[in-house]
Amino acid sequence: MSRKVLITGGTGLIGTRLAELLIDGGYEVALLSRTPGNNRYPSFRWEPLAGTIDEAAVPYADYIINLAGSSVSDGKWTRERKREILSSRLAGTQLIAQELRKGNHHVRAFVSASAIGIYGDQGTRVLTEETSPDPDDFLADVCQQWEQAAEYVEQDGIRTAIVRIGIVLSPEGGALVPLARTVKLMAGAPLGSGKQYMSWIHLDDLCRLFIQALEDEQWKGVYNAVAPNPVTNQEFTETLAEVLHRPLVLPKVPEFGLKLMMGEMSEIVLASQRVSAEKVLSKGFQFEYPTLKLALKSFYGEDK
Repeated sequence: MSRKVLITGGTGLIGTRLAELLIDGGYEVALLSRTPGNNRYPSFRWEPLAGTIDEAAVPYADYIINLAGSSVSDGKWTRERKREILSSRLAGTQLIAQELRKGNHHVRAFVSASAIGIYGDQGTRVLTEETSPDPDDFLADVCQQWEQAAEYVEQDGIRTAIVRIGIVLSPEGGALVPLARTVKLMAGAPLGSGKQYMSWIHLDDLCRLFIQALEDEQWKGVYNAVAPNPVTNQEFTETLAEVLHRPLVLPKVPEFGLKLMMGEMSEIVLASQRVSAEKVLSKGFQFEYPTLKLALKSFYGEDK
């Protein structure tokens, strides 16, 4: 049986690692890319905003993993930037749905990214996949529209799993890099009140979760992709300092300072999201890095 996976957004932090693990698992991988010649894997050209896609792309695939979307943490959220954050997710997902509707394919499953940003700022409340999205939050609105676009694929009878991704930990990119840099420079401090919950996941666990969602026919609908032990921002900062053998010398970074520096984007670090991993655990998924200390030690432990 052929095992060909087509990945959108395959050159980003998650896609790069996911492609490696898929190849290790005996899959063939191809990317949908706006610059097909520049990639390590066979690539098909697409331009989501222009609505164009190589007609051979979708017929190639047994599985599609949809990660495409411009980073929410690059630069302030100007009106233009917000439009790009939304359109880069919607256009790609809608284009795939349109191609699948044509019917000349053998796609067995569609696994699409979303984010725990859909819940907005919820304090200490434990958030499950059934928790309603925050109606007044920009990222929540983006995620909701993104998920609705993915649900069109499900309506066409293709098994669809939507993965709400937490804060991805990797020394290669994402939130951990600036946080670790400030702690290493002895400038680490909790952000805002420090009481806000951070629901995180080790990059390798996230990629393994995507692969399980792709392989296991029981996986349908929405899943939180977070480790089973969320921590407060203060605990996160303290654990990171401990693993890096650095003291925490500064008081908290005040909320108004973060808002001044980051604008509305500060909600990424100030919003509290205590997200449950129960559903993926009940599906038999096993985390290699269930606790923050284990995850951070895998990057910054003694022998690294």
